[in-house]
Amino acid sequence: MKRTQLYMDDEVWKALQIRAKQSKSTISELVRQAVREKYLDKKAERREAMLSAIGLWKNRIDLPDTETYVRALRDDDRLTRILK
Repeated sequence: MKRTQLYMDDEVWKALQIRAKQSKSTISELVRQAVREKYLDKKAERREAMLSAIGLWKNRIDLPDTETYVRALRDDDRLTRILK
């Protein structure tokens, strides 16, 4: 764990003091929790969403074969026309 120092407005400090007393916690723990929720939980959610998308279109029959589609794109003579 690393140590840091924060400067807060009086209004924020007072709100954290009240919340810390109500939850029988410390201001430091409230700040750590808020930072975790803001910056770490979202990353885990995004990763989970990306992993759940793997193979999503795997068995689709309404889509053309990927290899055939890409090869058809590559058969275009656009590059030849551009280089003339």
